Amino acid sequence: MGSSEASAMCLKAIMRERELEVVGVVTQPDRPAGRGKALTPCPCKAYALACGILEIISPENVNSEESLEKIKSWKPDVIAVVAFGQFLKPQLLNLPLGGCINCHFSLLPKYRGASPVVAALAAGEKLTGVTVMRMGLGMDDGPIILQSYEPIYSDVTGGELMDSLAITGGVTLAKALTLMNRGALPPEVPQNNADATFAHKLKKTDGLIDWNEPVLYVERKIRAYMPWPGSYTFLPERLRKKGSSGRVSVLKAVIVKHMESSWREAPSGTVLKCITTPLKDGPLAALLPPKSTGPIIKCLDTALMLLELKPEGGSRMDGGSFLRGRTLIEGADRLLCQ
Repeated sequence: MGSSEASAMCLKAIMRERELEVVGVVTQPDRPAGRGKALTPCPCKAYALACGILEIISPENVNSEESLEKIKSWKPDVIAVVAFGQFLKPQLLNLPLGGCINCHFSLLPKYRGASPVVAALAAGEKLTGVTVMRMGLGMDDGPIILQSYEPIYSDVTGGELMDSLAITGGVTLAKALTLMNRGALPPEVPQNNADATFAHKLKKTDGLIDWNEPVLYVERKIRAYMPWPGSYTFLPERLRKKGSSGRVSVLKAVIVKHMESSWREAPSGTVLKCITTPLKDGPLAALLPPKSTGPIIKCLDTALMLLELKPEGGSRMDGGSFLRGRTLIEGADRLLCQ
């Protein structure tokens, strides 16, 4: 059971194991997508179809009598669930002899819930991973079967980390199923609920940048929220085109540790400096990546240079190109939180 790209990657890993047989696939229903809003299968269903799997259902309610009867007809030994998007009720959890197991993209009990990868990155964790666990009625609280670890590098985005974890998850899930088939699983380990943390389901509005936060928080969130929900801010009202909100997506940024004396008392969100061509020398140039251009924005403590942006209705561009199309005034203009 799954829906996402990560689900498809785990299905791929399972199908590579000769001693495992996929007898059926359950996904979310097809949804409107693209400019024409045509009904489009989720990535997991698309992959299953491409592999020639015929036993696929995509119910609005997987716990319905119709769905249960179909799944019973497949006579599954175990149900593997990866980013499926629906809760399983007891009748379904107890259907297969081997139970239902879930591949979750965190080191449980930390970051239970809907967005564990983004939450771990935004929190500044140095290590994350995947957990294969036995499912129960609670939210990601079942006993742990296997875990695998994954480092979180200082420049990785949420999307990149998810891609890496999807591969790790597929390998770990396939290994758990193979060991289960051989009767060789290690003893299951109960989770310590006292150590549990939760990652709430993200909304588009969660990407609004709060320049009053410490620069470390802001920079990590920009990476964590890439590509979704994305991070954004707003131009000063005088620079907004008629009919536009002035919204600007921030796609890439770098922390600026150098602070000139005149910058220290500036309010959060202030445009401290506009760099349209790469600096060749000076203390600031030594701290920035090569060929960096863009506005430097004051955060609560130090500052952030915006390297890649996408204005509302525009295309992705580097910071220098963004500035050449907008006359931001150093020390006077502010990027806004609303």
